[in-house]
Amino acid sequence: MDFKPKLMAFDLDGTLAESKQRVSAEMGELLARLMQKMPAAVMSGAAFHQFENQFLPALPSDAHLENLYLFPTNAAACYQFAGSWSTIYDQSFTPEERGRVLQVLEESLKETGLDAPPPQVWGERIEDRGAQITFSALGQKAPIEEKQKWDPTREKRKPVYDLLVARLPEFSIGLNAMTSIDITRKGITKAYGIRQLVKLTGISVDEMLYVGDALEEGGNDYVVVETGVRTREVFGPEETARIIEQVLSQRLQPAQ
Repeated sequence: MDFKPKLMAFDLDGTLAESKQRVSAEMGELLARLMQKMPAAVMSGAAFHQFENQFLPALPSDAHLENLYLFPTNAAACYQFAGSWSTIYDQSFTPEERGRVLQVLEESLKETGLDAPPPQVWGERIEDRGAQITFSALGQKAPIEEKQKWDPTREKRKPVYDLLVARLPEFSIGLNAMTSIDITRKGITKAYGIRQLVKLTGISVDEMLYVGDALEEGGNDYVVVETGVRTREVFGPEETARIIEQVLSQRLQPAQ
């Protein structure tokens, strides 16, 4: 029997759009069609202002925004539309937590040699997103072609990641697919976002489908697997578009 989800959740970079690039109008139209039939959610390590610049402009003016849930900073916060975008919850760091994370991050970068910036950097390398602190080796605004070739196997970042996991056991540490390391409160991951969706919508996990580009072990989407949600791994927006089309026509094959 074909699987017919009642809710679809998506990663943003590498899934709905290329990294830090705007979502296309075509993808926006496709998502609007999906939201006519079911709730949709987008989960990303990006801050909410990045959603405002990268994602929301792609949606047509008549999109059913009330059927859309946005989870910035790896689900450390959630936004829903009710005339305007409002915060459903926010797991931002306390000043004490923020100070500890920044100190340990800086020490770990120095010990592994990653504190020294590469010859060219695009924007800040350490960004405080409120509910998440992110280290981006090449800077927050690095071109995608530079990001893709810098650390595709995660070997350059793994020593820093290991130190952070050991020294910040009360926090969640995540490696994204290209150049970043994300730090949130313990348990605040995309898996937390999936569980929040159950509470917000009343839709069970086994009726959801999660689509992302980093579902392999160690990838920043992999954490959703622990919830039991069905998943589809993609390698770019074109594959994501095909999956949405299959769902809209109810031709999606059973999830693995």
